[in-house]
Amino acid sequence: MRCLLFACLFLIALPSSALDRFQVEGYLLPNGLQLLLKPGYEKGHVAIRLVVGIGFDDFPCEDKELPHLLEHLLFSGIDDSGEGGLEERMQALGGDWNAFTSNTDTTFVIEAPAQNQRKILDLLLDVLTKTHFDQPDLDTVKRIVEREDGGHYSPLQRWLDHKDLGHSASNQLAVEMGLKCAERPQVDHITLEQVQDVFSAWYAPNNMTLIMVGDLDRLLPAYLERTFGELDALDPTEHPPLAEPNDNAEKDRTLIRGGLGDAARLHLIFNEPLLDDQHDETLELLGDYLEWALYSELRLKHGLSYGPWVDREVFGGSGFMSLNADLERDDVDQAKEDIRAMLAHLQTDGLDPAAFARVKQATIAKQAWAVQGNSALADYYWGALNDYEKGRFADPSKRFKAVSLDNANRALRELLKQKSYWRTEQPLLSYDGLFWLTAAVVGLLVLLVGWRVNRYRKRR
Repeated sequence: MRCLLFACLFLIALPSSALDRFQVEGYLLPNGLQLLLKPGYEKGHVAIRLVVGIGFDDFPCEDKELPHLLEHLLFSGIDDSGEGGLEERMQALGGDWNAFTSNTDTTFVIEAPAQNQRKILDLLLDVLTKTHFDQPDLDTVKRIVEREDGGHYSPLQRWLDHKDLGHSASNQLAVEMGLKCAERPQVDHITLEQVQDVFSAWYAPNNMTLIMVGDLDRLLPAYLERTFGELDALDPTEHPPLAEPNDNAEKDRTLIRGGLGDAARLHLIFNEPLLDDQHDETLELLGDYLEWALYSELRLKHGLSYGPWVDREVFGGSGFMSLNADLERDDVDQAKEDIRAMLAHLQTDGLDPAAFARVKQATIAKQAWAVQGNSALADYYWGALNDYEKGRFADPSKRFKAVSLDNANRALRELLKQKSYWRTEQPLLSYDGLFWLTAAVVGLLVLLVGWRVNRYRKRR
């Protein structure tokens, strides 16, 4: 009751609290549902995010699509009017909704007019409590998910995936290292009972976070405790351990992408090191610096790539940092040499202090405009849930400011100690290669015809 009273007082003080986007009223309902309520800048609109702690990483390869199927099934209807009737009700309230399943969570994304925010929350609650799962709806959802994943998974596509012809470079490396499934997950074998078991085990208030940003109803805390607070908590289900990398990946591979062309894409992929302090911010700044270094080296100095870039990705329990460049296929070897020389120089001399200070300042400055509007703010909170503590999200600007040049240099040295992998994506043949292959085939045919003519003449 004390939390409820405090939340009401917080919402009464909307103007002052809205000025600080990192200050967010958050508390747990008695059933374990975490609430994050933030008055927004845009009037007449509320962004709602219901985050459920279940994702692809919670299932083995053969059952990866279970949370995705369940996400779709929850839009199949709450009464005899079915999916269409459910959508009509949302349209009548002036809202819009969707849902997304990721490796770590399933999130319902709703945009609502402020005047109908409680009615839309009522509809969301009905979806969680009144949806009836049946076989015809599951069959329909299976076809939808299959189409979203690229259509029927043919034996040819399965063969291409096993030959690493159906994955991007980082995904292909993750498959080699045992961090990602080699084949696209299938849905035909999944039963209605499995889906119901997943719903019963994971869709509990103590495994959910409800985020609301915008023109919030002043009586919203009381409403949420009266409605969502009545959901029954369950004993938490343990998340399985994340996949760890093996040592089976090849150091250098060329991946075939298409049949004909002169373009190529070069990737140098590192396993990210585990840093003792400011892990994400330090690696983020290091990635920004390396992107500038790549741009300087490959574009400005050598003119090999128009826009090289650096990516960070997570697979299982491992992070990848990749240095990437679009090239002409004839320039791949030269680009490799230039990247090796660049990294060797950085390892010996460290990061340039002036360039690092400039990159760091640019990264910090972006934080001022990176998140604008109720929806973007709700999405930001969704992605930063692990950084929420004692009523505040961590301020990334302060965390970036705390990263020193020495921190970045230590991170660079640790990164360069990690195993690295070259991956080159290019078509099977270049245009020159096709020309010479065609010339060889024509020449062979001419020789064959000449031999046959000569043999025929000798016989006569």
